[in-house]
Amino acid sequence: MELLAVQLKQNELCTVQNLAQQHGVSERTITRDLSLMREQGLPIDADRGRGGGVRLDRKWGVGRINLSYPEAVDLLISIEVAEQMNSPMFLANLGSVRRQLVASFSPEKRNKVERMKSRILIGDTASTYVQSSMNALPERVVQTLHQGFIDQQTIEISYQREDMEISQRVIEPHFLLLNYPVWYVVAIDHLRKAPRVFRCDRIQSALGTGTGFKLLPKGAFDRSLDGSNLSV
Repeated sequence: MELLAVQLKQNELCTVQNLAQQHGVSERTITRDLSLMREQGLPIDADRGRGGGVRLDRKWGVGRINLSYPEAVDLLISIEVAEQMNSPMFLANLGSVRRQLVASFSPEKRNKVERMKSRILIGDTASTYVQSSMNALPERVVQTLHQGFIDQQTIEISYQREDMEISQRVIEPHFLLLNYPVWYVVAIDHLRKAPRVFRCDRIQSALGTGTGFKLLPKGAFDRSLDGSNLSV
């Protein structure tokens, strides 16, 4: 429906028949999606008769964005990270955005998000050496780490050590640490049966196990985090 909304906003008028052909679905599916979009508050107008069609008001914008709960959580946590980093630019309105997002949650979800925020740690900027060796993190690895962190579930990873050797680990992702721009996962390593800190961009593959774990306090990882100069 997001692609459909973008198309309706860009084009003057689109018929249901043309939309169905372009998206490879039935006219009934397009009609149903348009109804759902109207229910979500999107201002979709319809001109009946020959030469008519449907369109989305071009003045519609961010004031009518409908975020899912996971999307809202990601945005809220991103705002918190930006604020903790004390960047001097483009932060003037983040406090207002954060308050509006928090207000949209139920009390139960609000408490869950607050606990999640406390598990994201901000340290110093990474050294030039570390930054020079930084690799792009595969999207599938990002998604698995993200899900395991939020759901508190263990993850099987293939990890490339500094000596380039690959080892297989099962980890519990208790905290995330940002030494900008490098992310680390602060975890319990089942292989070593001890706390360990893994550089996220060295994780070659990741697979969720579906097995949950009990969250430990940050104090349990103090020795592993020694020298990180955390700001939280």
